[in-house]
Parts: sequence; structure tokens; C-alpha cells
Amino acid sequence: MLIVRKNFPAFITGASGFIGGKIAERLLAGGRRVRVLARRPLPHLAALGAEVIPGDLDNPEALRRGCQGTETVFHVAGRVGVWGPADDFFRVNVGGTRNVLAACRAAGVPRLVYTSSPSVVYNGGDLAGVDESAPLCTAAPCAYPTSKAAAEREVLAANSTTLATVALRPHLVWGPGDKNVVPRVLALARAGKLKVIGPGRNRVDVTHISNVVDAHLLAEGALIVSQPSALNSQPALPPAGGKAYFITNGEPVVLWDWINQLLRGVGIPEITKRVTLPVAYAAGGLLEGLWRVLPLKGEPPMTRFVAKEMATDHWFDISAARRDLGYAPRVTMEQGTVELIEHLRKM
Repeated sequence: MLIVRKNFPAFITGASGFIGGKIAERLLAGGRRVRVLARRPLPHLAALGAEVIPGDLDNPEALRRGCQGTETVFHVAGRVGVWGPADDFFRVNVGGTRNVLAACRAAGVPRLVYTSSPSVVYNGGDLAGVDESAPLCTAAPCAYPTSKAAAEREVLAANSTTLATVALRPHLVWGPGDKNVVPRVLALARAGKLKVIGPGRNRVDVTHISNVVDAHLLAEGALIVSQPSALNSQPALPPAGGKAYFITNGEPVVLWDWINQLLRGVGIPEITKRVTLPVAYAAGGLLEGLWRVLPLKGEPPMTRFVAKEMATDHWFDISAARRDLGYAPRVTMEQGTVELIEHLRKM
């Protein structure tokens, strides 16, 4: 694995989340100086030595403070979810990313690693082994994919000899500390609210958090360019600059088999009830309409986007990340699943 010099200061947005927080922990453990942007106190990271800068992506002054004297920005923060006003998603994911780019340029930050999402290539059908040549989506049943696609496009377009940029697309990140993917599935299963959608044989990539952190640090290293020499007075553009990369465990699983493996491991009955994709999709559309008209609080229990995601293939070719970043998943699905089950049993 490529090791970045310890004295490289880093600034992380989204450190209160799963991915951003784990990146911060890894950098601090390696002796790096770390600043984090947060809307609330982060005593755990502060105790480890992080400088916590209050603010969010709408706060240019906080972003400028974070970027000042920084060698690498890890832009992880964003609006996630499958429900909510489109304006909110675009304000945070696109407008916030523009603010980060502006702060990077103003402070002379040389590199930016952006956390994107595989949903940027959402097409409503199976995504089986697709690579980075797949087109970015411009329409989806919710605003998350389209807003992330628009933000990724701007990040990659910003790549230059003064600000090298790269986008990573980690898929369904899980592991100890996850408060979203696996806990949500377990909660729905315990409440008897989870059903297999479609035939239940769709293959999906999921990605262990340790591998995701590895990918971010490798991407940072891939953006470090050689200094100009007597023979070449111009700085070189890094090969990874201006590119996006899918990041997964490289071991697609049958989604519902893996979910049932987790459920068995923690003593929850397996999911056996089924619903067809057309029925789930129609129910999602109906519920979305009710939530808009009434309007009701929270997210609908089913949406069109979720119905498609739970019933279709979405696994990706990570050859480019292996080639350009030197990425190789260290934590296997078998190892990570066993460790996660042990962790959940202790909770």
C-alpha cells in the first residue's frame, strides 16, 4: 500500500458520518494532522487529536479555515437518503461541493478526494459488472443519484495541475460502527417489515469499511505528483486525476442470502415472505404520492428507488481501481461477515 507522508495535513468533511469518521481515525492513528468539519461536537475525534471546525457545507468561512495549509481534502459530506425535496439534495451535494472546490482553490489545496456513489450510474435496471464507462444518470425516482452525479461531474471537471481531483464510488458500506445499512435491515427484520423483493437472486456488491478507507488513502497517494525537474518544468498530471473509480469488496453476494446469513447470526428469523418487483414498485409510487400530498413525516416505508435497488443486480468492475490506485480489498466478505456478526452479538 502506498503510504502518504505523515506531515501531510488533511481536512475532512463529513467526519461525523461512518466513512468520514473512519478516515479521520485512520489518519490520526498514523500520526497525520487532521481537521474535520462538523455541525456538532465530535469529542471522540477531538480526543484523538483532530481539530474540529464548526460549520457545514453552506459555510464558506468554515471551509476556508479547514482548507488553509491543508495538503489533501477528503470531501465525504453530503445529503444522503431516498426521500426529501430535490432542492435540499442539490443544495448540499452540488452547491456544497462547489463551495468545497472554491475553498480548495482559494487556499491552494493541491488534491481533493471526493466520496461519490455508484448510484450515479443508476439506470433503473440491472447493473451487472459495469465499469466506469457507464454514463452518469440524469433522471431517477429520487434526487440522491442525480445530485451526486452532478457533483461528481463538477469535481472531475475541476482537475488541473493546481488541484488534482478524484472521485470514489464505494458501494453499500458496512462493518462495525455502521449506523445505517445493516442496522436498518436488522430493525426492519425484527419488526417483521422486511420482504424479499423479486426472485431474491439478485447479486449486489457490498464494501467493508476498512477497504473503503484504504481506497481513500490510496486515491490520495495516486494524486501526489512528482515535482518539476530541470528536464521538465511543468508539473505532471497524475494518471488518476479527473477520474472516478468504483470501490467494492470485489465479491458480489446474493443480496438476500447475505441478509439472511446476518439474521441467522444474530438470532433473527430469516426473511421468507416475498413480493414481486412490479407490486413493490407500484406500492412505492403510491406511498410517495401519499407522503407528498398529506404530507407525512419521515420516509415512506417503500419507494420506487428502494424497490429497484433491492431487486436488481448492482455489482461493479473494480479493475480500474486495482490498476490505477493499487486497490486490493484486504477484508474479505467471509472475514468481515464473521467479525460483524460477532460485533452485533455483543451489542
